[in-house]
Amino acid sequence: MEKTFNLKTTHHDQMIDITAEVTNYLREENVKDGIVIVSSLHTTAGITVNENADLDVKTDFLRRLQEVYPWDHSKDLHMEGNTAAHLKVSTVGHNQTLVVSNGSLVLGTWQGIYFCEFDGPRQRKFHIKVIG
Repeated sequence: MEKTFNLKTTHHDQMIDITAEVTNYLREENVKDGIVIVSSLHTTAGITVNENADLDVKTDFLRRLQEVYPWDHSKDLHMEGNTAAHLKVSTVGHNQTLVVSNGSLVLGTWQGIYFCEFDGPRQRKFHIKVIG
C-alpha cells in the first residue's frame, strides 16, 4: 500500500513535522507490522528523523546546514542557482525507512519525522510506501 501526500512550505528553509500524517496513514490502512518508507519527491527537499521536543533543534539544524552550504551561488554552474539545496538533500537524504510494530512506528521518545524544505516556499509532495 502506498499514498502520496501534498504539503505547502512557507519558508526557504523549513522542517515540517509529518509524523502525524504517517501515523494516521498507518492507522487508516490498519498496518500492524512491517516497514514504512517515507520519501520526498523532490531534489531540493528531504526527509529526516530528529528530535521533536525542542523547537530550537530545527532552528539549529537549518542554521548549521546553511553554514556548511551557504546560499551564495555566484560561482555555481547550475543554472537554477539552488546547488546549496541539492547538497543539503544529499546530506539529509531524500527518504527514511522506519519499522512498524504492533501498529505503531518504532521511534524514540523524542523522535519525529520531518519533511525538510531547502528551496521554498513551494507546493511539495512526499510518498509513503508500506511493506509488510
